[in-house]
Order: sequence, then structure tokens, then C-alpha cells
Amino acid sequence: MSSSNKALAPSQVETRSVDFVPHSERFGKSRDLGNVWFVGNVNLVAMATGVVALSLGGNLIWTVIAVVLGSLFGTFFMAFHSAQGPQLGLPQLVQSRAQFGYIGAALTVWVFALVNYITYNTSDAILSGAAMNEIFKIPSEVGFFIAAAIATVIAIYGYSQIHFINRILFWPSIITLGVMTIGVILRGSFPAGAFDLGNFQMAPFMTAFVIIAGFQLGWAPYVSDYSRYLPASEGVRSTFKATYLASALSGIWVFGLGAFASGPDGKLAPVAAFKAVGDSIFAGFGTVLLIVLLAGLLVVMSVNAYGGSLTLISMADSIKRVNPTKQARLIALLIMGLTVWGIAQFVGEDRFNGFYANALVFLAYLFTPWTAVNLVDYFFVRKGVYVIGEIFKKDGIYGRWGWRGNTAYLVGFATMIPFFVTTPYTGPIAKSLGSVDYSLFVGLPVSAIIYLILARGLDLKKEAAMAAAEGNLTKH
Repeated sequence: MSSSNKALAPSQVETRSVDFVPHSERFGKSRDLGNVWFVGNVNLVAMATGVVALSLGGNLIWTVIAVVLGSLFGTFFMAFHSAQGPQLGLPQLVQSRAQFGYIGAALTVWVFALVNYITYNTSDAILSGAAMNEIFKIPSEVGFFIAAAIATVIAIYGYSQIHFINRILFWPSIITLGVMTIGVILRGSFPAGAFDLGNFQMAPFMTAFVIIAGFQLGWAPYVSDYSRYLPASEGVRSTFKATYLASALSGIWVFGLGAFASGPDGKLAPVAAFKAVGDSIFAGFGTVLLIVLLAGLLVVMSVNAYGGSLTLISMADSIKRVNPTKQARLIALLIMGLTVWGIAQFVGEDRFNGFYANALVFLAYLFTPWTAVNLVDYFFVRKGVYVIGEIFKKDGIYGRWGWRGNTAYLVGFATMIPFFVTTPYTGPIAKSLGSVDYSLFVGLPVSAIIYLILARGLDLKKEAAMAAAEGNLTKH
């Protein structure tokens, strides 16, 4: 089917949720993803990630290097997940049933994904409340609620509305980042040793790397939700490139600016630090900067709410059949919004840095084995060939419990534990290595290799014949 298919209007409420998107309903180009994934990082929480990275104890120059490498590393895997969208026409986590089983995916991967959405949106709500308090003098607690409400409304409209708003915010985001970059450079006043390459500390460097890579990897469970309406003719390479370049570039730019913004003393809370940088350029620009970053944050909250609603529906559907309608999405979105608002009220801005830093690290741990299993299955085992109809059958060929995927996940995760470096727990091997976190470099290959070995028992010829007969391969 050609990419000239009529697109969903931004004002039109999306009717699909976790079901397959027929080729006749596909539209758009892979370059459209550039808007979503560039703007996706231009917000208060993404910039605060750079603040958190610098707070770990490394100097500014090595923190920035960790930011660059972590962003390039995490985005690499995230972009390959994005490339699955046009080929399968499915939400990312629904496709996980092929590796983890109909029920297995719901009780393992999807639970972690739901934690991911709620954690990020809680962080988003906290900083959005703080920003509203700074800009409009609205009490932060009220700001939490307003932010969650706006994000929920955007997410109700769904796919096209989210793409539309990101397209509008693309150039304002670039201009704002450019002006802020100039402001950071002109302000200067960094502490002694900030740019001393000889002052390298492996422990804070690797923790910063894991946090940044984890942030980018955090998009992976729902990145293809925003490419699944693209025609299958938009190949893997073009979809990967559009996602990778946009997200990696904006990630490096935004995370780096966060580190530079807090660089003079590292003591300011994220919102105050960004406002100070803006006002150092000219009086009042700090407020303009916060408004743009707040707008980006509300859109990201809608992206998280949208993905979270699809996950809730999928989990419920795995237990009892759910009609995937817009009404189901609305109910799921309301549940997400109220949950996020409640947790944000509990955590508050004062505990944001500690909450967010630990959340990023733990989420990176949870999704490292999953991303290995999912990508190895798609690109090396099944090579993009799936029987779409069977993914929606509890007793289909993918089974209720995908023992291969779950085994590879659990073993990979278990091998990471001795390498963990967190506030509540540091693994024995990590301690012996000076509290340096190498867990990602252990979990990825272990999970991938184990799944490759276990997958040798799959009847891929039978599955390919069923997929061909179904007619849902990449024909268009």
C-alpha cells in the first residue's frame, strides 16, 4: 500500500489501541519520526538527567563524555526497536508475546513497562508542577494535577495528535536550545578542575553512562508505537536512521546542557538552574525557557500516558478478552493519570534527584535483558517474520508462556545483579571493581546468547509458511 494513504487528522480521536494496523490505514514517512524523537528529549526531565549525572561526583568534562557515549549507546538499541513498527504494525510490547508468551509477556515485561511509564510520568509531573509554580505561581501540587490532565487529553487523541504537536515544537525547541547553549557559554564561571581530563573517576563515569543509556533505552518499550502507522515500504534502515539521529542528537544536546547549567555549583534544583541560565542571557528569558521546556514535558507525558494505556489494555487482554476501542484507551488513560498524580504528590520536588537517579538505574537494569531478547528474535532468529494473528491468540503458536524468552531474560538479569551499583545495593563484583557499574555490558550479551541457543529449537519454516499464508508480511 502506498504512503499516500489518508492520515488521521490531529483532531480525530484514534480508534485503534493494541490491535494490528492494516496496511490500508498506513500513512506518513520515516522522516516524520525525527520530530517526535528530537522533541522527545527537549524537556525539563531530560535536561534534569544531565543535572543528576553531574551530581554523581565526576567533573564536568568527564560527565559530558559519559553523556555522549551513553546517549549513543542507549539510542542504538531504542532505534532498532523503532524500526519494527512499520514492518509489524503493532505496539512494541504486543510483539513481545512472540518471545515471552501471551501471558508471560503480561506478567513479566509489561509489568516492568508499566513501572517505566509511571516512573517517568511521576518525574515529569514533579518538574512540571515545579515549573508551573515558578512561571505562573500555581502551587506545585495543583501543577502536578494540571500537567497530568493536559497529558491525558493529548493522549486521548492519540498517534496523530502527538505527531502533530511534536512537529509544531520542533523549530522552537532547536531555537531555545541554541540560545541556551550561547547563554551557558557566555556565563562561564565553572569550578576549578571542571575541564581537567586528568581527573578521571571510573565509578561516577560509569554510573552516569548507565543513567544516560537507561534514559534512552527507556523509550524502547514503546518507541515503535509511534512508527506502527508508517507504511511497510518505510524500511528498517530509514526508520532506524530517522529515530537514531534525532534522539541521539537531542539527547546529547539536552543532557549536556543540563550538566553545564548546574556546573557552576551543582546545588540548584533543576528548574531553578535552568531559569538561572536563561536569565543570564537576558532578563525574562529564563521564564521563556521554562515555558518551552514545560511544553515539551507535557507532550512527553502524553507519550508516556499513551504507551502506558496500551500496556494496561494489553495486560488486561491477556487475562480476559478486551475489545481494543478508544473507550478502553480512555479508561486506561484515566487510571494512569490518577496514579501518576498520587505518586508525584508523595515524592515531591525535594526528593526528585534521589528518586529519579535510582529510577533510571533500575529501569536500565530491567530493560537490558528484554531489549536483547526482543532484538535478537526480530533481527537474527525470526528475521521480521511473524504470524500476526497468532500473537492475539492465547493458545496460538507463541504459547501462553514463552519459556525461551523468559529463561534468557531471567538468566541475563541474574548475571547482572553482582554488577549492580545503586543507593540501596551494590553487588559483590561491582564492589571488588571499585563500585563501577558494568551490568549493561553483562546483561546484553548473556541474554542474547542464551536466547539464540534456545531459539534453535523453533520451527521457523512452519512459522514462515503460516505468515506467508496470512499475508501480513511486509507486502504493501
